[in-house]
Amino acid sequence: MTKTAGSDAFLAQFADDGQGLWGELAGLPMLTREFWTSRQRQAHALHEVSYRACYKPQLPRLFIDKLTAPGDRVYDPFSGRGTTGLEAALRGRRVAANDINPLSRILLEPRLAPPEPEAVARRLAELPLEAPAEPGLELGMFFHPDTLRELLNLRRWFLEREAAGSFDAVDGWIRMVATNRLTGHSAGFFSVYTLPPNQAVTAAKQLELNRKRGQVATYRDTRVLILRKTRQLVAGLTDPDRLNLAGADPILFTGSATASPSLAQDSVQLTVTSPPFLDVVQYQADNWLRCWFCGLDAAEVGRGITMARTVEAWSLVMGEVFRELFRVTRPGGYVAFEVGEVRKGTVRLEEAVLPLGQAAGFMPLGFLINQQAFTKTANIWGVANNTHGTNSNRIVVFRKT
Repeated sequence: MTKTAGSDAFLAQFADDGQGLWGELAGLPMLTREFWTSRQRQAHALHEVSYRACYKPQLPRLFIDKLTAPGDRVYDPFSGRGTTGLEAALRGRRVAANDINPLSRILLEPRLAPPEPEAVARRLAELPLEAPAEPGLELGMFFHPDTLRELLNLRRWFLEREAAGSFDAVDGWIRMVATNRLTGHSAGFFSVYTLPPNQAVTAAKQLELNRKRGQVATYRDTRVLILRKTRQLVAGLTDPDRLNLAGADPILFTGSATASPSLAQDSVQLTVTSPPFLDVVQYQADNWLRCWFCGLDAAEVGRGITMARTVEAWSLVMGEVFRELFRVTRPGGYVAFEVGEVRKGTVRLEEAVLPLGQAAGFMPLGFLINQQAFTKTANIWGVANNTHGTNSNRIVVFRKT
């Protein structure tokens, strides 16, 4: 492959302080550096909603700031917790977001229109959380009986309000926060100590963990924790932030990334996304408790998620995704497609991504490799520096000419 005209100059804008290691891959320039700090919580507090395998807000910010203008449409077809969409909105861009998992919209949409904490407090006071409630499945290994009763009543409130057509934005916010607080490893969560807050292990594994730690679930006041987390999320939310969020004009949908009928042709200036990496993350297993709480069928959700075991099978699906991205991207627009190293670094998906984008009609501009030092997340999972790609974001950038 010959180097694309102008690709060196394009990547040079990402090394404007002169830092970084230059290389070449498949005839295209490759810039490796630490593009943002590895420290935790360096973005807006609204991003502090946990989800497995999410990237830092600084990743989409890097491209939003350099490749878009206020009012441009920014899209993420694999939205996850909604990092790209929320960061785009906070920076005055219009939002488009999709994910095949309905949890994605449940987590993102309320944060695009945050209510005042006082409105949340009033609604929480109205909720009949002390009413008798019978569990449909055994969850005592996670929750104290009184906490579980409150969660069951919260769940019933949301489902009944949705069925009646009276579910509103404050309900959506409370459900989002409660979903985020279900399980974790501090007193800020509803559960007994469990694994990282972006997944719930099986009931059997939680029982085993409880035995090993000699722990039992203690009561957690769901109203108090929901309001506390609300105040944390909206901390520092300025009037300009609220104006930007109000102008986000969100297009949010749930379905396959291979088709986006809600998006018009040539309507997107920038896509920043990260698809599932082969079979690395078990989204269905991780989210079974969250799905239950929100009234979703985790098995049905899991059947639609791309969990290919081979690069060839993964590429077949991603090829269709790129063809749809080409349709919705406007001339002069960009795609920043982030992948990681998988299977202990033996598979580098950026090499598979390159021909897929080209086949769809995009012009490749090069590779940005964000390589960072040890992080808290890597420590949780027992991963040493960059050995499993945990701290390496590998981004292929394309342009539609």
